[in-house]
Amino acid sequence: MRAVSSLILAIGLGLTPTLAPPALAGQGEAPTTAAAAGPQVTVRLSPALRENAAETYGLAEVEAQAERLRTLVTEDLEQMGVMAGGRVDLVLLDLKPSRPTRQEMLARPGLSFRSAALGGARIEGKMTTFDGKVTPLSFSWFASDLADSRRQAVWGDAQWAFERFSHRLSRGQLYALR
Repeated sequence: MRAVSSLILAIGLGLTPTLAPPALAGQGEAPTTAAAAGPQVTVRLSPALRENAAETYGLAEVEAQAERLRTLVTEDLEQMGVMAGGRVDLVLLDLKPSRPTRQEMLARPGLSFRSAALGGARIEGKMTTFDGKVTPLSFSWFASDLADSRRQAVWGDAQWAFERFSHRLSRGQLYALR
């Protein structure tokens, strides 16, 4: 009765009511199956990218971008409610900044931060559903000309590629056509 009263009050006040899962409402146990858990997402750097990052861009900056991709994919999959209990294993094969990185600026003092480049990312991996079905994933996006460069940030084009990949993956657009 109390839950119904709260629901009526919320509607009367013009609020959007949210219903708690049974365990939170004190009406049983929450689901504990693997399907109830969110997706597990891992992102690693390819050996070639790791080597290139250490020499050119700065390994810490590239690893931060890999973490950004992992976070973005996890959040989008959870928001869309897909891949519950599943796993997404990604490999960053290529990553290019849109502007000079800190390490590039230190290595070449005459380089201007205003310098622009064609950035982007290439991602491959696999998606494993909670029932064991494996689907390969592949995505690549790089700016084709400086006018196509999306953002002013150092990793702006790469982040744009991450957002496009994550959006398409969470909505089934990367694997529905297979």
